[in-house]
Amino acid sequence: MGNKNKTISFRVNEDAFETLREIAEERDLSLSAVFRDYVDMLVAHDGQVQVVPEHELEGGSGDGTSFPPKVEVPKSFVREHERLELEAEHLREQLDEHKRYVNHLREQLEEGGEDVIQLEDLDGGESDEPSFRLG
Repeated sequence: MGNKNKTISFRVNEDAFETLREIAEERDLSLSAVFRDYVDMLVAHDGQVQVVPEHELEGGSGDGTSFPPKVEVPKSFVREHERLELEAEHLREQLDEHKRYVNHLREQLEEGGEDVIQLEDLDGGESDEPSFRLG
């Protein structure tokens, strides 16, 4: 299962494209990486991303906050998050394995005939006692 990458395609004018390529070259990134970073930031901040000219970014906004906001996270939190991701991946693999096993059992059930043995057939003869079927 897991995450599958999707492709987003759009058009920009030639000047904007050249500017984006220059930004990517300055940061030693591919254009794809620039867009991935932007999209990741956009998603992480629920669409509340503000484009700010560099000279304003360097000077700050005056209220002491920087953009994009930076948060320090304890290493223990990061390690716990990584551990939980690994555990979730392991559980997904187990779930897939169980699903395959259930499907295998269903296939066996569907293709196999009815493997029911009647107890009166084991006795071999007719009897006057009433017969019962279990199940």
